[in-house]
Amino acid sequence: MAHARPHPRQPIRFLAAAAMLLLSSAIFTTARLPLAVSARLPNPTNTTRLIFAGLPASSPVRAFCPRARPSPSTCAAFSSTMAASDNPLLVADFDFPPFDRVEPSHVRPGIHELLTRLEGELEELEKGIEPTWAKLVEPLERITDRLEVIWGMVDHLKSVKDSADLRAAVEEVQPVKVSFQLRLGQSKPIYEAFKAIRNSSNWDSLSDARKRIVEAQIKEAVLSGVALEDEQRKKFNQIEQELEKLTQKFSENVLDATKKFEKLITDKKEIEGLPATALGLAAQTAVSKGHENATAENGPWVITLDAPSYIPVMQHARNRELREEVYRAYLTRASSSELDNTNIICQILKLRLEKAKLLGYKNYAEVSMAQKMATVERVEELLEKLRAASWDHAVKDMEDLKVFAKDSGSPEANDLTHWDLTFWSERLRESKYDINEEELRPYFALPKVMDGLFTLAHKLFGVTVEPADGLAPIWHSDVKFYCVKDSSSSPVAYFYFDPYSRPSEKRGGAWMNVVFSRSRVLARNGLAARLPVAHIVCNQTPPVGEKPSLMTFREVETVFHEFGHALQHMLTKQDEGFVAGIRGVEWDAVELPSQFMENWCYHKNTLLSIAKHYETGETLPEEIYAKLVAAKNFRAGTLSLRQIRFASVDMELHTSYDPNGSVSIYDVDQRVAERTQVLAPLPEDRFLCSFSHIFAGGYAAGYYSYKWAEVLSADAFSAFEDAGLDDEKAIEETGRRFRDTVLALGGGKSPLEVFVSFRGREPSPEPLLRQNGLLPVAA
Repeated sequence: MAHARPHPRQPIRFLAAAAMLLLSSAIFTTARLPLAVSARLPNPTNTTRLIFAGLPASSPVRAFCPRARPSPSTCAAFSSTMAASDNPLLVADFDFPPFDRVEPSHVRPGIHELLTRLEGELEELEKGIEPTWAKLVEPLERITDRLEVIWGMVDHLKSVKDSADLRAAVEEVQPVKVSFQLRLGQSKPIYEAFKAIRNSSNWDSLSDARKRIVEAQIKEAVLSGVALEDEQRKKFNQIEQELEKLTQKFSENVLDATKKFEKLITDKKEIEGLPATALGLAAQTAVSKGHENATAENGPWVITLDAPSYIPVMQHARNRELREEVYRAYLTRASSSELDNTNIICQILKLRLEKAKLLGYKNYAEVSMAQKMATVERVEELLEKLRAASWDHAVKDMEDLKVFAKDSGSPEANDLTHWDLTFWSERLRESKYDINEEELRPYFALPKVMDGLFTLAHKLFGVTVEPADGLAPIWHSDVKFYCVKDSSSSPVAYFYFDPYSRPSEKRGGAWMNVVFSRSRVLARNGLAARLPVAHIVCNQTPPVGEKPSLMTFREVETVFHEFGHALQHMLTKQDEGFVAGIRGVEWDAVELPSQFMENWCYHKNTLLSIAKHYETGETLPEEIYAKLVAAKNFRAGTLSLRQIRFASVDMELHTSYDPNGSVSIYDVDQRVAERTQVLAPLPEDRFLCSFSHIFAGGYAAGYYSYKWAEVLSADAFSAFEDAGLDDEKAIEETGRRFRDTVLALGGGKSPLEVFVSFRGREPSPEPLLRQNGLLPVAA
């Protein structure tokens, strides 16, 4: 997800209960908030110099314009025309981004040229600046949007279609891009103009949305260093540049370390217990690695650390040594040799602290909280309340597991450790609820799940989702494209869906991000506003052979989650681009719609509408549905504590931790784990080295947002429970109210105001604790 600030923010991402197995595998690289694709940009005189600076020696343009050529003006004109006409990053006007045409070779010349043009536009804005909407906010929106859309294309492709050439190109242009963002964020003429609006006699006549924009722009300018002078500003800018490099490198190391591990297995006894879907995927992976004759039945099989491979091993492999090997490899990703992120983390923490002090804050958490609903104190209070409510339940979870393993005659029953917990949890779940998640897969074929999800969206929010493949360019043949229409069949939004894992080029996790935001200023084709466009990216099990993608129930929850994010972006009625959809929404509130949508996976009518056997069409038996609901809170205390551990170590590293002291980051994690984990982590636990949420994403001093927003989402869903989940009319009426408030208002009002407008009161944590079985129902 991205914001209207001059530097990009992160895509929204997901870490549900299932993803706890992944510790923090999935998760983020920087995102942005697109705004304008229709701006016509000037052609500055120094374009040629910048284009040539970014071209490789082998470039055909360089060949056409050798150094000794006598007519440089002719060469310059030719190269500039070539760049503008042939480079998809420089197309001034498009309905949808040309993802299919962008190559790594386009990045250097395209971004250099783009920034030169935008610099010219920024200079023009500053020269003629006036504290009015038309002379300040609208041209600023065009500038920021153009950068966010184009850089967003590049950054997105790096996440889903990574390559060495693309990495090299991004690494080269990133410092120039960051310099422009700093130049924009530190523009004193713009800052002073926004302050003039804030102090004008017309202030009270502005809409709530416009007031939020002005106040946010002033705050963001301060956080971007606009008030710093000379050496302090220089130092601040150096920090920002270095942080950009470090977070990028962190993310690359995690991806490379994940790809690096491959375990070839030829003896089927070694993977006894793995379900057919996992064996099929392992054989398919083996084929892709050169073992042409690999089959699910006879192998060979290749195990990787990619989620669809890693999770089944931890859940089902009876080979304890294999589980230990895979677990240790996963837990220590990016913590050794040339991919070691330890020093990168230390440098990031030092620079964030230094940045905070330059801005006048005690620590980086205070910087983070400056743009959130919460304060450090309220976060700590919430985490402690949830920790206390979860602890006894988690202790009982562990006791139950030990007893069950012992009763099952397990030789490791008296010595259960980390690589045993997931395996024995699955066995206990199967025994207690008579549910085998693998046996449920045939009921959750991706096409049927998506149909059911879209039917739910129609019932709740009155919108229709239709396939629109072929309307927009895509980056991979897996990608689907959809149009969202209102009750009059008019398009209101579009989105891409990239569902499957591709470990060789696509980073892990699941996320939603912005392609375009709704915007009145950037309207085109006769519309009142430019329509929003999103992309949803998952890493679920791909189709194997002739079978469709057969999903785990957790993968179903993930799709619902990300679609919830997309709905807030797409169903906004806010036309002010800087606060439309997810833009301008405080970070700790953005998970509300996503976590809200997960609740519908347990709604009987919804689930039974999507759970159809892919071969027979048989609906999931109601007794199995009842067991799913009964198992919903299985080990809820343990899963809650894991999230609290992540949030707590994040807060401690960004509040009290001294990165220049003798205590290591791993000491901090071990200390936090003493009060948040019933089973102490291994001494060699290095999950921090792959904790991309906080070291390569938008969740630094913000991971608590998952729990904060979970309070909001559980309370929001309780409005539907109060109305009656079996009352179709009441559900529809409550759904429309949710759309007209939570989904429609965007960042135009504060999240608390939005919540109260929907719920009629401020949020309470009790619905969350009750939903998770951590409070008696009577409470």
